[in-house]
Amino acid sequence: MSFDLIVWALGPGAAAEDVRAAHARCRQGAHREGNPDPRVVAFYRAITAGYPDRPGPDTPWAVSPLHAAADHIEMNLDESCPDQVLLDIERLAAQHGLMLLDPQDGSVYPPPAPVRG
Repeated sequence: MSFDLIVWALGPGAAAEDVRAAHARCRQGAHREGNPDPRVVAFYRAITAGYPDRPGPDTPWAVSPLHAAADHIEMNLDESCPDQVLLDIERLAAQHGLMLLDPQDGSVYPPPAPVRG
């Protein structure tokens, strides 16, 4: 059994409904064309530096390689993956300004607001 998490690169002010709508379009085969969003590229490089997306005994991925598109990365995680992997995904999503969708229940986690001093 596996579960999925998807990071999305949407425009400023995007809301949870926008993420869910983008995911629904993806599931219907409608994908954004063009060059990959630099935030998606940076996230992919960072997450696969720690957790390469190739089959192996110590991988957290139930499916590899990861599904990478111009505006999102879909990660199918093994149900027994360590909590640290989830924490790293959340941290990297926030670091790169990506929204995180849990398609199992439709939850969307926007990146935390910057702290202003």
